[in-house]
Amino acid sequence: MATATPLTSSPLRGHLLHRRRGRLRHAEPQPSRFAHLPRRPPPTARLYCAPDGGGLEVSAPAAPPAAEAQQQEQQQEEEFMLLAVNRSDFNEVIMVIDSPSARYLVLDQNRNVHSILPKTSVWTNSYWVLQDEFVSLPAVVPRGPVALLGLGAGTAAHLMLKFWPWLQLVGWEIDPMIIELSRDYFGMSDLEKATESGGSLSVRIGDALSQSATVEGGFAGIVVDLFGDGKIIPQLQEAETWLQIAKKLMPDGRIMVNCGGADAAVSLAEDSSPSSWVQNPTIKALCTAFPGQLNWKRLSEKESVNYVALTGPLPDLDEWSASVPTELSTKVKQWVPCELA
Repeated sequence: MATATPLTSSPLRGHLLHRRRGRLRHAEPQPSRFAHLPRRPPPTARLYCAPDGGGLEVSAPAAPPAAEAQQQEQQQEEEFMLLAVNRSDFNEVIMVIDSPSARYLVLDQNRNVHSILPKTSVWTNSYWVLQDEFVSLPAVVPRGPVALLGLGAGTAAHLMLKFWPWLQLVGWEIDPMIIELSRDYFGMSDLEKATESGGSLSVRIGDALSQSATVEGGFAGIVVDLFGDGKIIPQLQEAETWLQIAKKLMPDGRIMVNCGGADAAVSLAEDSSPSSWVQNPTIKALCTAFPGQLNWKRLSEKESVNYVALTGPLPDLDEWSASVPTELSTKVKQWVPCELA
């Protein structure tokens, strides 16, 4: 699933249809009263839901006085609407929230946004920029199937098939309720149909880390984006887990990983240093599993303390830059080798 961004809420009430556990609960498609939000909130922003006469009100935290005028100029009115709410054996909270610019899959008691379907642009931007990064993977792996471990509502699948329509994607998601919602609200059913170039998404429901999560001949690439309750799952902080995942690759295949953030608070200056990857336990486990064969990068010095990793030798960055969509051509040049001290 995608990088988690908190969306906290009070208990839902009002126009929702409450049914038993395991059954889909749809909200009436009418907006409640929502406050204004910046279309691209700052990385430290949290979206808050609070009761207001039986509805939901979403508002961004107040800006500092010095920045208030500038923020108001950047803000655009946006109305949010709750489309569906449910729970499952894997997620106590599952919500689909809609707005004119995007649709969100919200999970967990902490109301973390796990997937986004943009409406006004191709790219996710902001918090979900890691999903954009995954689009660069097919350019540096052999031709062959690509696994998505942690499918969520299919944010990465939408993007990858948009730019690489011949891709054969195989996505694992442990929660069948998320797949049902994704087909109803996030266009996943369309991804499961073959494109004109023959590409498609094959959905598998089950444990993405199980031995059966593989295909004959191995994967050309594996995208790992596994979070639970807003945190990267603990198995990914163990070197042995990565060695097992690597066995599912074909020769010259690579793994690209959403590694989350640092395990301790660090300043942007500290985090942009050549050795700042040591703050991330997932990258430390990867570097142990693949010494001399791991690369890493930060999303952006202006965004958040988030890391992404890529196994294998560092690609030729000029060739890689020329092979990806224009929006990623500069970003791929930010990759550097992960070197143990």
